[in-house]
Amino acid sequence: MPLEELRILIGRHASAAMTTPIEGVLIARQDVSVLEPSMSGSVMALIVQGVKRLALNDRVYEYGAGEYLVSSLDLPVTGQFIDASPDRPALGIGLMLHPASIAELLLQAGAADFRDGRGSPPGSMAVCTASAQLLDAVLRLLRLLDSPRDIAVLAPLIKREILWLLITGEQGAAVRQLGLADSNLSHIARAVRWIREHHARAFRVEDVAEICGMSASAFYRNFHAATAMSPIQFQKQIRLQEARLMLAAQPEDVASIGYRVGYDSPSQFSREYRRQFGCPPSQDALRLRSVTAFPAAGAV
Repeated sequence: MPLEELRILIGRHASAAMTTPIEGVLIARQDVSVLEPSMSGSVMALIVQGVKRLALNDRVYEYGAGEYLVSSLDLPVTGQFIDASPDRPALGIGLMLHPASIAELLLQAGAADFRDGRGSPPGSMAVCTASAQLLDAVLRLLRLLDSPRDIAVLAPLIKREILWLLITGEQGAAVRQLGLADSNLSHIARAVRWIREHHARAFRVEDVAEICGMSASAFYRNFHAATAMSPIQFQKQIRLQEARLMLAAQPEDVASIGYRVGYDSPSQFSREYRRQFGCPPSQDALRLRSVTAFPAAGAV
């Protein structure tokens, strides 16, 4: 059975870093049920054993063995493997989705057949059941970890096959829009990148809409449809994620971190940080002293 062999392969090759010798492929083994914030990445994440629950603002996605999640934008999420234990760890694999690779396949197949990006974008995340074809391709990709000499030649071919199965699959619309330069999702992705790069700066929604070539009303509607957040809510999530990463590196510098991520009011920073992470930044900083790493980007 593909899932059983995938469990064996991930159990043998998984490491704390999650990375593999195959570019863009992550594998994860989780022995405890820890609720952690991270960035999703643009990724296909397949669960091989266990169940994962992922929250994007007020949307919750749950997927288990033989199911996969597609995330078409890099978004702030909170994830948790349910009931993971040393005796039965949660296991998963992620494949990063690159717009250029998707665009290449669409052009080769005839992009005119896939012009489904004119209306409101599909949600940026979706959960599907993996087909037998997809499980077989993922299994062949992970088998390459046991034969490193073959990775350079065979991995690109199998990754293209997996991308094609995603493009033509149940949630293909979201994946296809990643590769269409004029799709609404590509415009929203541009806004997501801009807000992440300028998260400490106050902005007007109208100005970001202009960057994306949209009217303010169309931009707001499409942004919320894709991310489950308003642009300002998204900025707040990014600020808090960045603040927590800074606290992990500089736990003694709580006072200035709020200002560095864009908060003028220390009390507002502390209040919103506590609402997001369950404790104020000063208390979380103490806990973070013992944390050596955060989960890598990618909703595996």
